[in-house]
Amino acid sequence: MLDAFSRVVVNSDSKAAYVSGSDLQALKTFISDGNKRLDAVNYIVSNSSCIVSDAVSGMICENPGLITPGGNCYTNRRMAACLRDGEIILRYVSYALLAGDASVLEDRCLNGLKETYIALGVPTNSTVRAVCIMKAAAIAFVNNTASQRKVEVLEGDCSALASEVASYCDRVVGAIS
Repeated sequence: MLDAFSRVVVNSDSKAAYVSGSDLQALKTFISDGNKRLDAVNYIVSNSSCIVSDAVSGMICENPGLITPGGNCYTNRRMAACLRDGEIILRYVSYALLAGDASVLEDRCLNGLKETYIALGVPTNSTVRAVCIMKAAAIAFVNNTASQRKVEVLEGDCSALASEVASYCDRVVGAIS
């Protein structure tokens, strides 16, 4: 995983050049937006249990067959596995947001995820739906528009961070679709 600084240094080093120009400006922007980035990660992490449980509940409400005998969320063990997987996915989305780089998400979470779900008989369409619900909730927390869960936020536009969260969730959906 490369953070924003390492990525710039590696790119400059491969060109045998100093860090300057647009690379330097990108780092300045990354630093100036650092507090908003940390707050966004904190909002997601602080509410991760709610985000995941709401997503799994929403997925089940849309497909009640998942909790009937033979369904993929039937029995406590399977439900716990579903919640655990949601937590893991959201954790790696938050890692990617913190680093400003999706490589940790790609390498440690998404690599082989679809094949694992297929081998275990997990319906990918239900998983995709749960990730989409998590995406909407995480974006709401980043933008501080989540109902009943308002917190003090720094002034400023967080739309770029919300778009970044959306892109990471879209990567998850793409990897398991």
